Amino acid sequence: MSLIPRRSFLSRLSLASAAVAAGGFTFPVQAGRDQFVEVEIAPGRLRGVRHEGVNIFRGIPYGGKVSGNRRFRRPGPVEPWAGVRSSVFGAPAMQPPRQNEPAPAEDCLFLNIWTPANDNRKRPVMFYNHGGGFVIGSGASQSQDGSNLARNFDVVVVQTNHRLGLFGFLYLDEIAGEEYAGSGNMGMLDIVAGLKWVHDNIAQFGGDPENVMIFGESGGGAKTSCLYAMPSAASYFNKASIESGPGVRMTPKEVAAETTAMLLRTLNIAPADWRKLLDIPAADLLAVQNRLPFVPPFIDKDNPKKKPTPGAGGFGPVVDGKVLPGHPFDPTAPSISKNKPLLVGWNEDEYNFFIWQRKEVDLLKMDFEGLKKKLEPFHGADTAKMIATYRKTMPDASAPDIFVAISSIAMMGLGSIDIAEKKANQHGAPVYLYNFGYKSEKKILDTDYPMGTPHAMDISFKFNNEVPPKDPSQPSESFFGGSRPERFIASHHFAELWTTFARTGKPAAADVPEWPAYNLEDRPTMRIDTRCEVIDNRFAEELAMWKSIGKV
Repeated sequence: MSLIPRRSFLSRLSLASAAVAAGGFTFPVQAGRDQFVEVEIAPGRLRGVRHEGVNIFRGIPYGGKVSGNRRFRRPGPVEPWAGVRSSVFGAPAMQPPRQNEPAPAEDCLFLNIWTPANDNRKRPVMFYNHGGGFVIGSGASQSQDGSNLARNFDVVVVQTNHRLGLFGFLYLDEIAGEEYAGSGNMGMLDIVAGLKWVHDNIAQFGGDPENVMIFGESGGGAKTSCLYAMPSAASYFNKASIESGPGVRMTPKEVAAETTAMLLRTLNIAPADWRKLLDIPAADLLAVQNRLPFVPPFIDKDNPKKKPTPGAGGFGPVVDGKVLPGHPFDPTAPSISKNKPLLVGWNEDEYNFFIWQRKEVDLLKMDFEGLKKKLEPFHGADTAKMIATYRKTMPDASAPDIFVAISSIAMMGLGSIDIAEKKANQHGAPVYLYNFGYKSEKKILDTDYPMGTPHAMDISFKFNNEVPPKDPSQPSESFFGGSRPERFIASHHFAELWTTFARTGKPAAADVPEWPAYNLEDRPTMRIDTRCEVIDNRFAEELAMWKSIGKV
């Protein structure tokens, strides 16, 4: 399905996400002007911060110990605390250090809440799964701060930290016994524990436990795809959004077992002595993880009959037949979520993110002969047909433009459309397909090539964090979104569509056309921008080409 091998793409994605995450974009709380608000939950009393009309509770423990004898197992219980617990971010999962956050730690099961008020009003709950593949990230970065969604759209936003990498996805079921059942999906089960906590407690934070939307971008989209197919999560949410991270297939348990064997060989541990893993310091295990292939071999699908290609390495959700009974959207959409509405889509210029992150600026200088040479190693005899199709549908495009268009739809678009088609085929709850298309004028590094709509730019837009500065005389520029004030309109559209979907199960916004559910006749797609529009059968010729060469 991909222009480049899926493993290579996810390596780029994880490393790129690491580059963004390492920047440490977090919102400081101006404590001098803030008030405090307190709430009682079972383990003890919490103190939150009321800041500009939003109650913020950070670092709430939703699970207990996952280190020591709890490593690779279900969490221990949350330990009660005396006094009042203050609102500070909890430790992120084991990963390289993150600026403006506590040091990463094994015991990382904390969540953050943004709510307009603790008043039992039963607002819709938007439960976000952070990106970063399955190896980095947390619920505390600036672009996904939930304050503006809570303040401007009257919703409750929740985000978790959860186990990542080998601490969350090392498959031990076949060698460690029943006590470690589900070990290959502990990171996902942590998120389920967070959802259960929300179900049990969110009413005290002004949220409705019976109206919960799960959503996530990039790796968070893949996590959301898994949750959509997991029986243990089913009773805790009733709608979902998968953004620039279509998790159609996950790691087969046979491949996960090979990865576990590779890790044990690297550590010179016999399978029968696997318990030695419990005694190795977490920092040492992280160092070993970084020497192995970075991400799991997500399964490409060149044609419907092709079997998954085996290969070890990387850590992510495992299709173990129990926690994750099957691939999330292969061969069909999961029946367990047939009656749950779904949003799915991608950004128009996803690949520009990777050009920026990897400094691949030479790609922006290629001519059409260079484009052919770039594509041929991956597509062979199909390359000429691919280029001809895109030159026809994009007659004014340069060779780099076409390369970005092909790469972007191959990485995120084909899987998103696959999910939409399979969901529509269920004839259950509706699915809505989108493209995000607001164009940032910012240039990629030292070039004249604009960012456009790169991977990850949608995060700050859908969280409504592209807003005018409080002081109009001050310049305003976002990390990817640029400085044009038109972006504030696009951000409001995006956020209103998502929060309305959270509230009602149907995305809608003022000054936006009615968004019809996806179907296999008209194939409507909402293009989100300063002016939103519904486009029927978008990319029809391109998709016909992809299908003709067996990529979908």
